[in-house]
Amino acid sequence: MKVIGNILWLVFGGIITAIEYLIASLLLMITIIGIPFGIQTLKLGLLALWPFGSKVTDNGSSGGCLSVIMNILWILVGGIWICATHLVFGFLLCITIIGIPFGMQHFKLAGLALTPFGKSIE
Repeated sequence: MKVIGNILWLVFGGIITAIEYLIASLLLMITIIGIPFGIQTLKLGLLALWPFGSKVTDNGSSGGCLSVIMNILWILVGGIWICATHLVFGFLLCITIIGIPFGMQHFKLAGLALTPFGKSIE
């Protein structure tokens, strides 16, 4: 079922979302300051590419001072808007019974989009 869900996800917008995250990641990595943020958008792009069966977990360093500071910067620069977009799509998809699994994947992406530093994808 995970494979079928991922294929449907890719066909109905997942590939476009992943490409957008990849382009944003490449643009962020142009400057040295943007490299950590580009790596986090790359992480979001990988999750947007194949979300069914993937899990977002906290690293051992998720409570570290640098992760907290970088997450605050991330939220202020645009993470809140990325999270809000995934939440809106998640709520819209959960209106129908068929859309609930896809809405849940958007909620997973929203959690990672809000605070990506200190988290990994399994």
